[in-house]
Amino acid sequence: MNLRGFTAPIWLMGMSNLSFGLYAGFITLSLPQLLAAQHVPEARIATITATVFSGGIWVFLLGPMLDVRFSRRFYATLFAALAGTCLTLALLNRTNLALLELLMLIGFASAQLCTNALGGWLATIVHHHDESKLSSWTWAASFGGNGLMAILAGELVRALPIQLAAPLLGIIVFIPTAIFLVMPSPGPDRRLARESFTKFVSEVLAVVRRRQVLIALALFASPCASFALTNTLGSMGYDFHASERMVSLVGGAGLSLAGIFGSLMFVPFAKLLPLRPLYLAIGAAGAIFTTSLLLLHHTPATFGIAMVGENIFQALAYTGITAISFETIGRNNPLAATQYSLFNAASLIPIIYMQVIDGHAYSWHGVTGSFLADALFGLLACALLGLMLRLLRTPQPHLSEVAQ
Repeated sequence: MNLRGFTAPIWLMGMSNLSFGLYAGFITLSLPQLLAAQHVPEARIATITATVFSGGIWVFLLGPMLDVRFSRRFYATLFAALAGTCLTLALLNRTNLALLELLMLIGFASAQLCTNALGGWLATIVHHHDESKLSSWTWAASFGGNGLMAILAGELVRALPIQLAAPLLGIIVFIPTAIFLVMPSPGPDRRLARESFTKFVSEVLAVVRRRQVLIALALFASPCASFALTNTLGSMGYDFHASERMVSLVGGAGLSLAGIFGSLMFVPFAKLLPLRPLYLAIGAAGAIFTTSLLLLHHTPATFGIAMVGENIFQALAYTGITAISFETIGRNNPLAATQYSLFNAASLIPIIYMQVIDGHAYSWHGVTGSFLADALFGLLACALLGLMLRLLRTPQPHLSEVAQ
């Protein structure tokens, strides 16, 4: 039941994704910075963060669970609580890298299950003409949470004993679930789990046979607009002579403001191009921006420019992914969370392998190697996928047409 009969507006429903943004923000900036302060090698940091992010891929196998037995609101709340608990325990065991990695992995898998349940829930209650707006606010919440956590984690860990800072950060991850109370919540599906998993297999097979979905999955799984560099920039602060405090504050503000700006700018940009070509255009423009950073000196100002710019492009790209996902799922889909999990898993694949590639490129030639690898792989993927779209000549719905 909604709180006092109040139903959340589109922007507030999108902000319910803040829990995921907070947890992902810790992985993106705070975790690399924490590991760098412990003198962990850059390649090892990249491997740890890539392993943690891999939890967002394999959890799609649990997608059918989110569509049966209990409501998606219940699952989203449960997994937000588990994510907060894992973050607390990881911070309390930060010097044990193996345990830290395991706890952060479980926590991110939980955060991903939370956002998968939420995405399936939102896809079934949003009106067709509100899909792009909802996707924008969903990612505004995610990137806003990224920056907020970067600031909070840095300040709380410095100002408070870790025994107090750790549980506080875990609680902060869980707080946004209060928004769930004012969102429409269809009743739970009482089917048996085995029925859902059986339907999941047939549903996946049916989905991947569609040309439009195959194209979308190819876009999501390629490095054309992954901007994985944002997940390792936090550990490169020393290369730009930026202090830890500056990395936390400037990086945090950059994550929040740039991510929110990029997410909300997606709708006006989408009026100019269909969704899929727009996604490639974002990737190509972002790769050119990354290459241009090589012309600048390694100063704190350059670090700020890189942090803000990369996050603007990543926010635009991820908002495009979510808009395409909402459009594909549609309303009243009994396996909405299952399908949303599949699309999310595909979009996380390039984050994993590009972080490893960027990390090894850093070992080869420092910041220049990392930036160059990220940009060149992105441009090559955009060119190949652009050629594929041209050859297939698949008509794509224009967002302004979808909104009518």
